[in-house]
Amino acid sequence: MELRVGDTLRLKKKHPCGSELCLVLRAGMDFRLRCLGCAHTWEMPRSKLEKAIRERIPAGEEK
Repeated sequence: MELRVGDTLRLKKKHPCGSELCLVLRAGMDFRLRCLGCAHTWEMPRSKLEKAIRERIPAGEEK
């Protein structure tokens, strides 16, 4: 899956704050994500992230 910095991801599981959207801050073998609800940041390995994604919204095409 092609993921880039600036993409917004809709995840299958909601963050504890209630938001299911996050922003990609860093891409590679590990990804740094920021919750768009509470601005919490965390890292996730690529293999785990690819299974957790429901929808990818490319940068510049936010709804």
